[in-house]
Amino acid sequence: MTPDNTTANPPLPGAMPGRTPENAQAPADFAPREVAKALLRTTRAGTLATLDRNSGHPFASLVNVATDADGAPLILVSKLATHTANLECDGRASLLLAEFGKGDALAYPRLTVLGSMAPVARESADDARIRRRFLARHPKSELYAGFGDFAFWRMAVVSAHLNGGFARAADLAAAELLTDVSDARVLLDAEAEAIAHMNADHAEACRLYATKLLGAPEGKWACVGIDPEGLDLQQGQSALRLFFPQRVTGPGPLRVMLKQLADQARGVG
Repeated sequence: MTPDNTTANPPLPGAMPGRTPENAQAPADFAPREVAKALLRTTRAGTLATLDRNSGHPFASLVNVATDADGAPLILVSKLATHTANLECDGRASLLLAEFGKGDALAYPRLTVLGSMAPVARESADDARIRRRFLARHPKSELYAGFGDFAFWRMAVVSAHLNGGFARAADLAAAELLTDVSDARVLLDAEAEAIAHMNADHAEACRLYATKLLGAPEGKWACVGIDPEGLDLQQGQSALRLFFPQRVTGPGPLRVMLKQLADQARGVG
């Protein structure tokens, strides 16, 4: 008998229905992983879809979003909210992260990330890192992050769907979207110190990364996150992602990489 590939290899959650014409080809310049990773790391608010605990209907709400070191989405929600009550019954959820600008909203890329949300226990091994990374993205959330009814939740990503416009769609497995941090414990342990050092002593370099390498407007750009694949920059409500040309997994290689990028921004060498 011919094996049932549908059963052996079930489609990813959120996968396209397979109705694309056979002769349709994505543009040569379409790099779905890069576009998806950029949206994941730079989108500060998104639509959270949970399953209504009373009926099973999809329930959509707006939440602030940050990412863990590996890119897993983080949210901060109150127990009083409907979406939190839904997640307590069924953690399955999705997050829509979209880029906006002038003109037709559908002309801009958007990413749907699917997975299961789980609360981060206070005083757990992950709490300090997740709290720090989220509040770096959303400093005003510190006003209520310590309230007893608020908690951080982290998504265990299973898949994602990217729509980058006409003929620019792609399904991504979790491993294609997230950043491998299995060999970067030393870097992650030093992240908070490295960020503080960058913002205190190398604010000019952060500005140059944003304006010269990423084409952003002038401003007080600050570093809010570091991981093996890149640097997260932010000014007010604007966020940028500076991808490293090579992975870095420790403080020494990070210093070398940041120096190289600063020289590049200054036109040195």
